[in-house]
Amino acid sequence: MRPALRPPPSTPWRGPVSGRCEVCRAWTADRLCGDCRRPLTAPAPRCQRCGLRVPAGMAACTDCRREPPPYACCVCAADYGFPWDRLIGRFKYDQAPELAALLATALATAAEQAAAPLPQAFVALPLSPSRLRERGYDQAWELARRLGKHFGLPALARALVRRFDMRPQAELTRTQRLRNLQGAFDVPASKRPAVQGRHLALVDDVMTTGATAQEAARALLAAGAARVDLWVVARTPAPGADD
Repeated sequence: MRPALRPPPSTPWRGPVSGRCEVCRAWTADRLCGDCRRPLTAPAPRCQRCGLRVPAGMAACTDCRREPPPYACCVCAADYGFPWDRLIGRFKYDQAPELAALLATALATAAEQAAAPLPQAFVALPLSPSRLRERGYDQAWELARRLGKHFGLPALARALVRRFDMRPQAELTRTQRLRNLQGAFDVPASKRPAVQGRHLALVDDVMTTGATAQEAARALLAAGAARVDLWVVARTPAPGADD
């Protein structure tokens, strides 16, 4: 049997380890050390519609009460900030699809802690064809299929597609994002029977303004989905929020 790795002599020995923490690189028996896992396993009060942090006891933020998004609820594991922004960045941009298992587990844990209603199937928020060729894998699909395996539910491959490439959303204001996304998503005719009448969870890694998720949810609902929820690993905090 291969012996467990031991840390260098300068690192205190605390028992068997298997490698380094994916976030802080400390020696650990798991993919995340206890200190880095704690923020993901400590539930925070969040808006049930968009995932932003809210005061305890508040079900929805002011914006979502005034103008509810098309998705019925939002499951979110963490705020998008240090150290999760680095971890997700590695997952998306540094050819590290294996990190999907860790992130999907964190998202599944958040759903279980929030007692979120389980969907009938998971759908990934898709990359554009050019971005998929560039990256080599779709990070949202990597999350969706692992969530499906975790919960014993189907993950619908290519149930939602991007119809055309768009200007990068990070360059745009919220109003420009909404205009940029109009008509961007579609459910292919061959996939509509799998979507119609079903409760779906739309899966992505990060939500910033929610404009992309809203347009994708509208496309699923227009194709006949009975309900769409949003499941995201991380939510960008509101401007000026105390992280």
